[in-house]
Amino acid sequence: MTCGIYTLGCRVNQYESEAIAEQLAKAGILLLDASELCDAYIINTCTVTAESDRKARQFIRRAIKANPHAFILVTGCYAQTEADQIAKIEGVDYICGSRNKLSTVPALLTLHEKGGKPNKPIVCIPDNQDASFENMSIASFGRTRAYVKIQDGCENHCAYCIIPKARGPVCSKKPEDVLNEVSALAAAGYKEIVLTGIETAAYGQDLPGVSLSDIILMVDQIPGIERIRLGSLDPSLLRPSFTDQISRAAHLCSHFHLSLQSGCDQTLRRMRRKYTTDQVQRNIEYLQNKIPDLCLSADVIVGFPGETEEEFEATCAFVQRLRLLHGHIFSFSKRPGTEAAGLPEQVAETFKKERNQILQNICLTSQKEEIERRIGETVWVLCETIENGIAQGHTNNFIEVEWSQTSPITKGEIKKLQIQGYKLGKAIAKLLET
Repeated sequence: MTCGIYTLGCRVNQYESEAIAEQLAKAGILLLDASELCDAYIINTCTVTAESDRKARQFIRRAIKANPHAFILVTGCYAQTEADQIAKIEGVDYICGSRNKLSTVPALLTLHEKGGKPNKPIVCIPDNQDASFENMSIASFGRTRAYVKIQDGCENHCAYCIIPKARGPVCSKKPEDVLNEVSALAAAGYKEIVLTGIETAAYGQDLPGVSLSDIILMVDQIPGIERIRLGSLDPSLLRPSFTDQISRAAHLCSHFHLSLQSGCDQTLRRMRRKYTTDQVQRNIEYLQNKIPDLCLSADVIVGFPGETEEEFEATCAFVQRLRLLHGHIFSFSKRPGTEAAGLPEQVAETFKKERNQILQNICLTSQKEEIERRIGETVWVLCETIENGIAQGHTNNFIEVEWSQTSPITKGEIKKLQIQGYKLGKAIAKLLET
């Protein structure tokens, strides 16, 4: 039997799809690319925006059209919140939620043993408000850096976000399980890992005597791991006490991705975020003093209900001061069931589009300046792709680098280079060692 997995959404979903893939392989099921003709398809969905929901439905129907006899299994956040909608799509066979994703494998085996598609979908949606951390791990990852899911759930209840409903409350992977998984990945040759979660900053909130800084320092001691990255972080986490602790980690990368969302205090209050721009600025300045050559990236939402021109200009000014290496700019998307969907003064789509482009341009300018000011510097780069004699990878602080392959090189190696210029969002460099 062959199976294709289609993954929408975040790093956590990518990790979970890899865990499903490894369980499929153990069951003797051959994994193919989801674009190929398969006997079964597993669609791992996202619901962070209305567009995510649309893409999930689109791919479900595409898979059914590609092979009407294939088993169609749907899991993830959209399945958790809108199982009834998915069940109406003729051809879907199994639906499970965001905290029982591995159930797709025994469900597929059962469907196969019975020899045919059921008359109606089997729906297995747990009450994720009571669920514990789903026991999953991976032994490899289809990239040069490996994601490790250490946390699930979110309890922030921001005005715009459906994820607490889709993912449930905070739960954390036990430290010994994290360390065992990372150790196995290091033994398999991975030099860089990303500790990630739905709300990574909340790691350990449900465990006695352990926090995110503790697990970072533990992972830092694992032989073979040369780089530790973190999933997106709530800016309020970056207090001086946290920074003091993590700055002791020898292998922690000097790059942080912030779930900033706005650079205007009035907008942040309506969003129900738990910090002010002044707090963010102070925390970042302290972080920059403790962690050399720091680079930042951030998520920002434009067009949140009630956002005036003055508020948007405040966000632009704040983002400009942060000198982001990458800005992930999103236009506000109404999510039914969230507070923001019913707020007055919804911003017109034309204004959202304009503001999105303006902020994108600010971030691109900052990126260019951040890279150009490092021309002449020596950097260490993890080789991630090699194609037509051109190698690409990222520095410790997540600058993307491109260089000519002048000697044999293997993906996953960390090489010494010198930055020589900037081109289309990347640093152009030359190899200093063979």
